[in-house]
Amino acid sequence: MITLDPINELISPEQKIITTLSDADLVWLQEKTHKYMTLMSYYKCAMMEIETKLKVLNEEFTLNLDRNPISSIKTRLKSPVSIKNKLENLGHKVSVDAIEQNLNDVAGIRVVCSFVEDVYSIAKALLKQDDIKLITAKDYIQNPKENGYRSLHLIVEIPIYLSHHKRLMKVEIQLRTIAMDFWASLEHQLNYKKNHVLTDQMKEELLQCAQISAQLDAKMDDLRKELC
Repeated sequence: MITLDPINELISPEQKIITTLSDADLVWLQEKTHKYMTLMSYYKCAMMEIETKLKVLNEEFTLNLDRNPISSIKTRLKSPVSIKNKLENLGHKVSVDAIEQNLNDVAGIRVVCSFVEDVYSIAKALLKQDDIKLITAKDYIQNPKENGYRSLHLIVEIPIYLSHHKRLMKVEIQLRTIAMDFWASLEHQLNYKKNHVLTDQMKEELLQCAQISAQLDAKMDDLRKELC
């Protein structure tokens, strides 16, 4: 007969590992965890700074244009697993220091705009601010990816002001229209569906859908200009 220790069964695998660590190992683990959590909090602060700037711009543009140029703003912080995988894929050692030194998209903001012109207007206004520094820009609207993906990607650096010092943090900003966001969201779900692989025909159909969404954006822009 096999007997189970009821107390041991309540302990998670992670807790069992921790109980086997020495005091020195526990101190090391706590220090690394605190350092990682601190860095993530800095990224969150940077996203809050940019989100506030975007909301202010949206308010100003709304007054001037009598409509909302920004439909929605979403923020996301890369998961520990995604960070680890990306560092390894880039050939870097997995460490807290390596995150800040080698990754530009740990903190991400997605800005969904009403029209294509709004994408560029918001981006231009944001980059004109003297505490925003542009690191890189990739325009997948003018030059879509092979699969049809369209969006404007900006990597920016922004200062966050802590109690005793200022720190510069990088944030990735993706600006796109509602049509671009609709296509990208569904394409992501289809492309990463478990136990399924997209055929060449499916990829071609997705590309055609992307082209249709681009035509929709162009048509809606034309209608907007006629009404202005």
